[in-house]
Amino acid sequence: MLALFETMFEIIRLRKGPDAIPHSPVVFAITMTLWLAAGLIMTIMTPELGQHDFLIGTFTGLCGLSCYAGIIMVTGNKPRLLQTVTAILGCGAILSLLFVAGNVFLSPFLSKNITSLVATLILLWSIPVEGHIIARAINRHWYVGIVAAMAVFFLQLFVYSLIDPVEPQSVTAEAVE
Repeated sequence: MLALFETMFEIIRLRKGPDAIPHSPVVFAITMTLWLAAGLIMTIMTPELGQHDFLIGTFTGLCGLSCYAGIIMVTGNKPRLLQTVTAILGCGAILSLLFVAGNVFLSPFLSKNITSLVATLILLWSIPVEGHIIARAINRHWYVGIVAAMAVFFLQLFVYSLIDPVEPQSVTAEAVE
């Protein structure tokens, strides 16, 4: 299990690709469980998030995985599908847990804005990580993977906004003063 985590960290650092992950349904199930648990932990530990956000986040995450699976299938790399999805889930889980750790351990020492910035940067690192994973899975240059990851990221934001639209804030007389 430790070797799997080490491999995931190497992928997050862009040093290895999904080919370093074992082609195993058991490893996939473990990383899927870890991904769901990390999402749940992030929801519990982030006061602004609730059960509704966990469900929407899980749904948009599965939409993203579906897009990546489609890319892999269209490019004729079906044998790499299990390893690639496992790598995306595992790296996503680790980045989510790092997000929580950043919030928990930095908030007593830094302002809320700086803590939020650091946590957001940790989550945004998932774009180059997923781009790297996809590029390696389909044997394309890294920029093809980055473009795919950015497209999936914006699609996920769009789906999230469709499901949970932000209501405009009303301006009151007190706010104007």
